[in-house]
Amino acid sequence: MSENTASTQPKRRPRPPHGPGAMMPGEKAKDFKGTIKRLLSFMGRFKGAVLIVFLFAIGSTIFNIVGPKVLSQATTELFNGLTSKVSGTGGIDFEAIARILATTLCLYLASAACTFVQGWTMTSVSQRACYQLRRDIAEKIDRMPMGYFERTSTGDVLSRITNDVDTLGMSLNQGLTQLVTSVTTIVGVLAMMLSINVVMTLETLVVLPIAAVLVKVIVKRSQKYFFQQQETLGLINGQVEETFSGHAVVRAFNQEERAIEGFERDNERLYESAWKSQFLSGLMQPAMNFVGNLGYVAVAVLGSFFAVQGVITVGDIQAFIQYVKNFTQPITQLAQVSNVLQMMAAAAERIFAFLDEPEVRDREATATTEGVTCDVEFDHVRFGYTADKPVIHDFSARVREGQTVALVGPTGAGKTTMVKLLMRFYDVDDGAIRVGGNDVRDYDRADLRSLFGMVLQDTWLFKGTIRENIRYGKLDATDEEVEAAAKAAFAHHFIMTLSHGYDTEINEDASNVSQGQRQLLTIARAILANRRMLILDEATSSVDTRTEERIQRAMDNLMEGRTSFVIAHRLSTIRNADLILVINEGDIIEQGTHDELLAADGFYAGLYNAQFAKEGAVVEEEL
Repeated sequence: MSENTASTQPKRRPRPPHGPGAMMPGEKAKDFKGTIKRLLSFMGRFKGAVLIVFLFAIGSTIFNIVGPKVLSQATTELFNGLTSKVSGTGGIDFEAIARILATTLCLYLASAACTFVQGWTMTSVSQRACYQLRRDIAEKIDRMPMGYFERTSTGDVLSRITNDVDTLGMSLNQGLTQLVTSVTTIVGVLAMMLSINVVMTLETLVVLPIAAVLVKVIVKRSQKYFFQQQETLGLINGQVEETFSGHAVVRAFNQEERAIEGFERDNERLYESAWKSQFLSGLMQPAMNFVGNLGYVAVAVLGSFFAVQGVITVGDIQAFIQYVKNFTQPITQLAQVSNVLQMMAAAAERIFAFLDEPEVRDREATATTEGVTCDVEFDHVRFGYTADKPVIHDFSARVREGQTVALVGPTGAGKTTMVKLLMRFYDVDDGAIRVGGNDVRDYDRADLRSLFGMVLQDTWLFKGTIRENIRYGKLDATDEEVEAAAKAAFAHHFIMTLSHGYDTEINEDASNVSQGQRQLLTIARAILANRRMLILDEATSSVDTRTEERIQRAMDNLMEGRTSFVIAHRLSTIRNADLILVINEGDIIEQGTHDELLAADGFYAGLYNAQFAKEGAVVEEEL
């Protein structure tokens, strides 16, 4: 295997569930105020649309608040008309009632129209914000050093561009408008209740502390179960993913019962936390209804008394009861908005933290690869993934254009690191690497990498057809060129045995083709790319010996006239290399051809003899 001297792999953590719900309830931002301030600055680019949202949200709320007061006049008119009719002094003025109802209808239609405009605009704003953040993150990824991705799990980066952005968009869409409408409703309803009767309003406010206490108790108790639910759900997701992706291994070692036991244990924990969290959160509505009903009873008693006294009308009582209902609802919404804002800040903080990561800073490119020779010089190169732990101490070597150079040495010696430095995945700490006489740091990174074709031990294929995967090396290649490359890589035969040939769909993890077949496809891709320099990282490690011999001949033809770097563990594949560099602990300890190094009877000879018995059979010993 290729060594990874950058860092050890992080401990595997369960992958969080996808979607907005992946943000755990109660998760808080470390710097809430700072994050909200930065988020407001980011949203400044949509300030015109946000202002429209605010205006229409306020307008919708005001129209909705005024509605019950106007409708109360119809109730009063109807009550007075019935009273007059019973007493024989008059009748019901249906024309007046019709005018009042028409006015009320217009108010509610205006409220609905404002709600539609506000909702449509806010949805547009939140999705445009998500679009911009996803684009910023995608562009940021291209500017970040490779070291970040070697020390950060793929799941964490994926979570920021999916879960966190989705959570932010959902929170913006719901939380912002809900905050405006809730505050406007509370202020407006309070003003309308005071205009009807001050004493009844004060009596309604008495029940608010009861509601606040109930909300606090319920939220405090349910929050820990919500957190536990999401945490356990992440464990189960990770367990299911691992079990299914390694299903063959589980069966091979007869670990089915253990896997089921682990799943049942976590599933039981999920059941316990889920029903408790759902039950407790479900108490919120009946608790608030209970408080609201207390308010209704008090309003009915006091309202009846004041109506008898002639202080207020029957319609005012009816309007007041509606206002009491409208008053308790936004208070509950504000409690929910608080959680939504916390989730929004936590998601935004993670997004901004990613966008603030240090980027690769390049000096201005002063050289171009156009027409440049592919001579390579390593001039006293020194490099370490961390400043206090150098991996390459003092590496010097010269490679002429067209030469095949093999890098040999034990795991962790620095072979793959040299390739990463050559392609500028990292820059040297001291010394220089020159291509065509120019320091690689004088080239644009993309321009420099356009010189190289790569075949790695860890094959990478994407979901798509075999034809599309091979064509990835040269996007404008014809079908004939794709098939020619496959034939050169000895992949054509197995491709034609598949049900749809070159149009066979490769699934997401490429599990419907074997490891060796995947390797052949990546070699075909490199052949099609036809780059001037090649990097082969144990390119034939996953194929059988007979196929290896055929591929080696194809690779020899491919490397003809090209500067090639071959990282080799199976030394049988590099006997014909023009130059073999034997690397140990970041330094070249031997160099020469295969025969010269064997004759020297040094470190290389020891490695070679460890792989081959006296009869010449290969001993598959991992170095």
